[in-house]
Amino acid sequence: MGRTRTNPFRGIIDVMSEMARMRELGRTGYEPGQEDRQRTHATAWVPTTDIFARGGDLVIRVSLAGVSREDVDITFSDGVLTVSGERKSDLDEEQVSFYVRERYYGAFRRPISLPAGIDESSISADFENGLLEITVRGAAASAAVEPRRIEIGNRSS
Repeated sequence: MGRTRTNPFRGIIDVMSEMARMRELGRTGYEPGQEDRQRTHATAWVPTTDIFARGGDLVIRVSLAGVSREDVDITFSDGVLTVSGERKSDLDEEQVSFYVRERYYGAFRRPISLPAGIDESSISADFENGLLEITVRGAAASAAVEPRRIEIGNRSS
C-alpha cells in the first residue's frame, strides 16, 4: 500500500475536468447529418495522462499510440509543460466507410502546470512504443510544500 500524500496537483483537478469535458465533446460533438467541422483547440483530442512521483522526481506518462516521435512537441514556459502534436490517419477517408470510429486523429495539446521553481534543465523525455515519459527531476519534493493559507479580512471592521 502506498503512502497518502498531499496532492500537489490540487489546481490541476479543474483543468483535468475541463480536459475530460473536451474529450467528451470531441467524442460526441458532431450531430448526425451535420457537415463535419474542423477540429479546434476546444474539440481536439486529449491524450490520457498519468502523473506520479518516483522518489523525488515527478513522472508524466502520456499515451500516444499511433503517434510518431517526430509528430510530438514538448515545450516549457512560465511553469507550464505542454505536450502537443498530431496523430495522422493512414486511411483515405474518401475511400472508406466507418462502422465504428473511436480513435481520435488530428492535433492534440495537453498543458500541465508544474510546481514553482522548476528549471528547464531538470526536464527530460523518452518515447517508446507510443508511450511518452517525461521526468522532472526533483519536482515531486518541491510539489509537497503545503500552500500557505491567506486570511480573508472583513471590510466592515
